[in-house]
Order: sequence, then structure tokens, then C-alpha cells
Amino acid sequence: MNRKKKVVSTLKKRAKKANAKLAPHSNKPRYISKAEREKMALETEAPQQEETIQQAESVQEEPTAENS
Repeated sequence: MNRKKKVVSTLKKRAKKANAKLAPHSNKPRYISKAEREKMALETEAPQQEETIQQAESVQEEPTAENS
């Protein structure tokens, strides 16, 4: 009885491990390093800064065009 039980439990363990490998992993997001986060932040800030500069330039140009 013990030998049979041990064989069955061993096979069950193997099957469980095989199923765990095939199963999808948790919903935990992928790790992003600190350097990558800073890089992404700079990329998102750059277009915003360009837009504000362009808006400021267009505001400055309009009053000078009216005065001439």
C-alpha cells in the first residue's frame, strides 16, 4: 500500500508541476527598472515642453503682428 501510494503521489506531483508551467502567470506587471522609468518620463515630457514653447511663441507673435 505504501509503495503504491508513493508512486501515485509522485506522479501527481509531476503532473501538477507540468500544469503549473503551462498555466498563465499572475497579473503582476512586468518590472521596469528605475533607469527605464526615467527614460520614459523624459520622453513623455519632451513633447509637452515643445508644445508649451510653441504656444508661447505663437502668443508672442500675434500681438506683434497686430501692432505693425
